Amino acid sequence: MLQVTYIYHSGFCVETENSYYIFDYFKGKLPMLNRDKRVYVFASHFHHDHYNPEIFVLLEKQGILRENIEAVLAADIRKKNYPEGIKVNRAGGNRSYILSDGTKVETLYSTDSGVAYLVTSEDGVLYHAGDLNDWCWEEETEEYNHNMTARFRREIDRIAGRKADVAFLPLDVRQEEDYDKGMLYFLEKVETRCAYPMHYWEHPEVIEKFCREHPQYCDIVKNTEEAGK
Repeated sequence: MLQVTYIYHSGFCVETENSYYIFDYFKGKLPMLNRDKRVYVFASHFHHDHYNPEIFVLLEKQGILRENIEAVLAADIRKKNYPEGIKVNRAGGNRSYILSDGTKVETLYSTDSGVAYLVTSEDGVLYHAGDLNDWCWEEETEEYNHNMTARFRREIDRIAGRKADVAFLPLDVRQEEDYDKGMLYFLEKVETRCAYPMHYWEHPEVIEKFCREHPQYCDIVKNTEEAGK
């Protein structure tokens, strides 16, 4: 069982048989959670659009006990922004962690800040890119963009040949003609059952654009805006 609910921007909640995995909460409404399940809160890095400590207040308002919450926070998040009374796993790049229920968490270095997460539980495998992407920009030099692509591919190649049941991947319209480079490379290298574009700001139409231009992936690329509705 993997039930995906889109929250906003790069924020998602994934429900499994016994747990919830909440990724990169920034703002938006949480689904109503079952208080009997454990909640794992992931933040890929410190940027305000990827980590908001308010998530722990929202969980408390739903009656989730602190002992049923565990956080996995990127190492660049300052400890003064940690929640009180909640177990925190400090996540550096290229590391592995085992959570309280046996879930395995592996990290990749981001090409921006923090980490990406590969989460393996008995219910399936989740990948959340955070800001790990092929961030090529028209205004940057050819050398900069070449180095960015090399760094990004080096990280993704570490998990090449693996399988992901659900992958959350940046599809940022600000990159203009390079908007799809990172997502394409990931889908070429990692066998993905369901891919949810994210980080597209207020331009969800970019999902349809991707599917028009790359119809071979239409069956696995989901309309993020409809997830959980």
